[in-house]
This record gives sequence, structure tokens and C-alpha cells, in this order.
Amino acid sequence: MNDNNPKGNKLTPEEENVIVFKGTEPPGTGEYEDFWEPGVYVCKRCGSPLYKSESKFDARCGWPSFDQELPKAVSKTIDADGERVEISCAKCGAHLGHVFTGEELTPTNVRHCVNSIAMKFVPK
Repeated sequence: MNDNNPKGNKLTPEEENVIVFKGTEPPGTGEYEDFWEPGVYVCKRCGSPLYKSESKFDARCGWPSFDQELPKAVSKTIDADGERVEISCAKCGAHLGHVFTGEELTPTNVRHCVNSIAMKFVPK
């Protein structure tokens, strides 16, 4: 465990940039953007379940997109830019990405735009 990660698994510098320092992986480069296996996505830092694969959809935005998180899994706060809503792991505070509403891409009208590097996939 490194000093910038007191809450869980050891992170690579790239993971730390996103999870701790709220960076963003380049669009179209994430492991889970075009990945459709059944299972659960968990927080890379603490392992807490975040999203079921059934809530994942193809938003064609360059990052994995989900229209529903697991109950009490994700915290939402206004981003430092005052424009977007940041999503974080409710258990450890790891930065996941941002949530958008009103795009009418799914019946829930919600898109969680998540960095692949902030998650780990656990197959069914």
C-alpha cells in the first residue's frame, strides 16, 4: 500500500492518477469500454461492488457507461469545475468519473461515465 492509498489495494502510478488525483484516462483506451461479459464491476482500490454488467450500455463516449449503480455504492458531489457531478466509491472515496443526466440514452436518463482503470471486473 502506498502513502496516497491508505484505504486499499496498491495502485500503479496510472491508477493513482485517476483514483486519487481525479485524473481521466484517455477516451477509447480503457479495458472495459467495449467489454460485455456478465458479472460485477468493483472498485479497484477497495473491492467494493459498484455496478452490475446488466446496467452497462454503449454510450459511444469513449468510457464505460452505466445507467444504474448498486445501492449505496456510489457517492455524487459537485465537481471542482462546478459544472459536472463527480462519482466516487462510497466506501473508500476513489474517483470513478462523472454522472450525466438528461441525455435520453436509456430509460433511466442517467449515464455514469466511468474510468476503466478505476474498476476491476469480477465475472459471474
